[in-house]
Amino acid sequence: MARRAIVALALIGEAVTGCGPSPAAEVEASEAVTTTTRAPRITDDSGRPPVIFDPCYDIPDEVMEAEGYDATGKELADMPMGWYTFLGCTYSKEDYIPGVRRGYGLNILAGNVSLEEELDKNGHFATHTSINGRPALLEVDSSIRDACTYALETTFGVVFITRLYNTDHPGPAPENEWCIGMDEFVTSIEPYIQD
Repeated sequence: MARRAIVALALIGEAVTGCGPSPAAEVEASEAVTTTTRAPRITDDSGRPPVIFDPCYDIPDEVMEAEGYDATGKELADMPMGWYTFLGCTYSKEDYIPGVRRGYGLNILAGNVSLEEELDKNGHFATHTSINGRPALLEVDSSIRDACTYALETTFGVVFITRLYNTDHPGPAPENEWCIGMDEFVTSIEPYIQD
């Protein structure tokens, strides 16, 4: 499941930038999560704002655990690219229903591209929305089956939250099931996104 989540993270990075990711490194469960502003782990040469929100460190593990995601198995999934920076984190959720789904993979990716750039690139399937008053896009691309993405605007750029529906049967889940419950989930973690 983690491999599929990383593949989806790569698809998001390619959709935004046309480049692939660097390998993900496992985050040690003993590392403390903080909500204070720190120097960004990765910067780039673009002149764009630094990415000050770090999904693996700034969303408390207990929040993700309460949502059913395995915070002890989270993995860094960063994409330093020279002209953009993306700090990512992947999670899995074992929500097994025999014959229906094996669970979910989740990618949270913070990058210094703007919401307008994202809309320019994916406007043919993105729709405007808001989460807790924050401007956002809901992206459901039928060519990337079983995936639901929210792109939330920040002062440094955008945070992508992508969930992958892992079916327990051949073929995709019905498209109307890809985003079930995502609005509530994204609403619950939005307050932790630092601006």
